[in-house]
Amino acid sequence: MDGVSSNDDAPVPAPNDPFFTVGTRIPGQLGRTGTIHTPHGDIATPAFIAVGTNATVKAVLPETIREAGAQAVLANAYHLYLQPGSDIVDEAGGLGRFMNWSGPTFTDSGGFQVMSLGVGFKKVLAMEAVGVQSDDVIAVGKERLAHVDDDGVTFKSHRDGSRHRFTPEVSMGIQHQLGADIIFAFDELTTLFNTRAYQEESVQRTQAWAVRCIAEHERLTAQRTHRPYQALFGVVQGAQYEDLRRQACRGLESIAGETGRGFDGYGIGGALEKQNLGTIVRWCNEELPEHKPRHLLGISEPDDLFTAIENGADTFDCVNPSRVARNAAIYTENGRFNINTSRFRRDFDPIDENCDCYTCRNYSRAYIHHLFKAKEMLASTLATIHNERFTIRLVDRIRDSIDGGYFDDLRSQTLSSFYATARA
Repeated sequence: MDGVSSNDDAPVPAPNDPFFTVGTRIPGQLGRTGTIHTPHGDIATPAFIAVGTNATVKAVLPETIREAGAQAVLANAYHLYLQPGSDIVDEAGGLGRFMNWSGPTFTDSGGFQVMSLGVGFKKVLAMEAVGVQSDDVIAVGKERLAHVDDDGVTFKSHRDGSRHRFTPEVSMGIQHQLGADIIFAFDELTTLFNTRAYQEESVQRTQAWAVRCIAEHERLTAQRTHRPYQALFGVVQGAQYEDLRRQACRGLESIAGETGRGFDGYGIGGALEKQNLGTIVRWCNEELPEHKPRHLLGISEPDDLFTAIENGADTFDCVNPSRVARNAAIYTENGRFNINTSRFRRDFDPIDENCDCYTCRNYSRAYIHHLFKAKEMLASTLATIHNERFTIRLVDRIRDSIDGGYFDDLRSQTLSSFYATARA
């Protein structure tokens, strides 16, 4: 990484400059390559966006994530609002300068926390709709920390119990202070367990919030001319229902704002049934404008990546590569395994001899096994470097396969190797 780049110093793109250009298409499918143009550099798509929730990918340096091939990072507006405060990030020159990251940045809106604080109490979403549907589901022994109404969300901080209020205008204000190149409209994230009736209400609520987000985004953009333009993505909800997904897409596309610019891109959010992932992504991308990028939130498993890309998703973010790494789970071309099991005590091979990451070039399975058993922090660092590189490299290879015309061959080869153990 070439030093520190201030958001103040970045060139401000003219409103008519192309934000996204489409490259090669997958024949007969919605998938494509492309380029997102931001004030802090281009993002070649499809691309995996590394998640740095608190302005850091846990356990690793920003320079290391850059070396692993990450083109951009995504931080969490909710968490940075609580600590250290979006005003402090603004005073530092924006997210990139604050965390010593010179490339493009994303921030989410806080919508995920509306769900997790209010209902889920989990850091991942279930990907299958099994069990009773209820709008009052709450984890056993937990207090509901977030309450949604048509104007916004009132919630208690998971840190100290203090009360806070998020509205579309508050979310936009926080994200403008954070200064990321790409920001997301405030939305309500539902679960697969919510009833159809509630999903209908939620899509309408998210649409109304999207109108308010664009209005506030335009106001703040005109006010904060000392900062580069921030691209705003609308977020598609609708859970597993085709008519609601398509309705949500058409509704977001219809919002133009006073400038007529509308949304610069779109996020496909919400709970997605794994077995219907491709179908749901396709529904959305058949409706969304082709000349704008689509970001799929919370996806990183190899089969999901191929499925989503084939059906038109351009970028992805997910905490999973780093989260499972901290629990000793390692991704390789031949599947996932736990490196803290006894069979690796005397295994002096690299994690994956075909991987070019820093960890695989320098350390053995036996050493990393030892670090986990000794509860050394370096264990998380080395495992995270590998898992992030594995995911980034896989998406890079998929991008190359689209340009080279061998997407189907790469998918067949990759998935047959990765899931061979599971099928055995």
